[in-house]
Amino acid sequence: MLDLLIRDANIVDGTGAPARHGNVGVKDGRITAVGETDEPAAKTLDAQGLTLAPGFVDLHTHYDAQLFWDPTASPSVQHGVTTVFGGNCGFTLAPAASDQQDYLTRMLARVEGMPLDALRAGLDWQWSSFGDWLKRFEGRIAVNAGFLVGHSALRLAAMGDDAVGGAATQQQLERMVALLHDALDAGALGFSTSQSQTHNDAAGNPVPSRSASREELLALAGGVRDHPGTTLEAIIPGCINGFTDDEVTLLTDMSVAADRPLNWNLLGVSAANPAGHEKQLRASEVAAEHGGRVVALTLPHAMKIRLSFLTGFVLDGLPGWREVMHLPVPERLAALADPEVRRRLNQGAQSEEAGMLRGLANWGRLIIVETFAPENADATGRSVGEVAAARGGEPFDTLLDIVIADELRTGLTPPAFGDESADWRMRSEVWRHPYAVIGGSDAGAHLDMMCGAIYTTSLLGHGVREYGVVTLEEAVRLLTDVPARLYGLVERGRITPGWHADLVLFDPDTVDHGPERTRYDLPAGAPRLVAEAHGIASVLVGGVEVCRDGVATGAMPGTVLRSGRDTQTVPAA
Repeated sequence: MLDLLIRDANIVDGTGAPARHGNVGVKDGRITAVGETDEPAAKTLDAQGLTLAPGFVDLHTHYDAQLFWDPTASPSVQHGVTTVFGGNCGFTLAPAASDQQDYLTRMLARVEGMPLDALRAGLDWQWSSFGDWLKRFEGRIAVNAGFLVGHSALRLAAMGDDAVGGAATQQQLERMVALLHDALDAGALGFSTSQSQTHNDAAGNPVPSRSASREELLALAGGVRDHPGTTLEAIIPGCINGFTDDEVTLLTDMSVAADRPLNWNLLGVSAANPAGHEKQLRASEVAAEHGGRVVALTLPHAMKIRLSFLTGFVLDGLPGWREVMHLPVPERLAALADPEVRRRLNQGAQSEEAGMLRGLANWGRLIIVETFAPENADATGRSVGEVAAARGGEPFDTLLDIVIADELRTGLTPPAFGDESADWRMRSEVWRHPYAVIGGSDAGAHLDMMCGAIYTTSLLGHGVREYGVVTLEEAVRLLTDVPARLYGLVERGRITPGWHADLVLFDPDTVDHGPERTRYDLPAGAPRLVAEAHGIASVLVGGVEVCRDGVATGAMPGTVLRSGRDTQTVPAA
């Protein structure tokens, strides 16, 4: 007898093959039959013609901390994701000695936009090694979750205080590599690092991984080679600004040293700059010529960020703003009300030194997406310029008046860019590129700036239904089989007999995402941005329903994915 029979489904199996109508049988967490089966079952789910697809696979999240207090990995699970990968960008919570826990907590809060109060309230730090940390999730998560081991944590564990700004001695490097081997033996799925100039710790210093030499990076990448089912992930300055020849060589050499693919985050694609992504993908072409494989993660939709004077992230990069943005909230409110401080902040934002951030200083164009004070009800959904005109004030003064009334919580976003049909068409061409994979949600991070979990429902609702730049079958393949094969996931990512029954049931006519809204549901009552999913009827992990109509069921069938057991080796070439 089957455990579950899903009846009357439009089956899109993840391979890109045409959809077919039929039933799917599940027993012991595995798919036993696809198509014509009517075997008796303990439970029957009537799909009523809805689309049944493999559960979506998200390669780039930061759920490392959130899974401790939210084992469902919301809101990703609501958007159809059944498998998540964390430990990206060189940031993990293990290995960690007791005297390093506070540094790692504050670093994560700074670089990944996780509220510090939530981290301190939600993490008990009852682990030290990477293996001990992984064990904490066994039998306690709703989704499948795998983790890379982060360079900054390795460096801190091997070098102590020398990790920040110091060059590793030979002995320290050997210790780092040994810790990497320990983590990979325990099931880590690979190695991640960051050399990004935007990644600074709570004190404003470069995070530990940024002080690594080329030799250190290659030694650690080479350590991955000996462990089956592993991979690499890296972020370097060129990921944002365009790769230099030296950076292309570094990415190539790391991939070759590990004999594994290396993915980087994030490839932006815009019809307004059609040559931009082509230059970035050159890194992949060069790597292939030298026996490596470098893969870009790219989002299907135009990325939107929300700015906040509460966290100050991005805004504190404007000349003269950092000191004010890092004041305690009461003092910051007082400073923002001071006419002289306002003059200096506006002057700094308008200066040439602001560089690429200077565009933010066109204050009138900023959109006010969420307000909190009753006196700001007239501002929600309007531009700062429109509100300033209505109130008879200057845009910057009006903006700060709104922000102060909201006690800094106001949600702001630059005008929409890159959401036209031409942009969607160009992005769809990149999705099919052999060196690009859809991903890069950053789900679980930057909680005040965005809700990256919407990428799955955005692709289905807009890429497939609204713009028609990709078929439903191909979109599902891009969200499931393609990322699963890049990471060597064993028997996940397709609907086929014998494979894991990680499944999502949705309505292709209504699937979409709602607007981002602030929700105060983190530990210590801290806020985060979330967006509801529409049209996702059911999400199953191992044949067990973990989410129905956007509500978690409480079931915890998720697997802690371990290298070599749940993944197989994908060589670089």
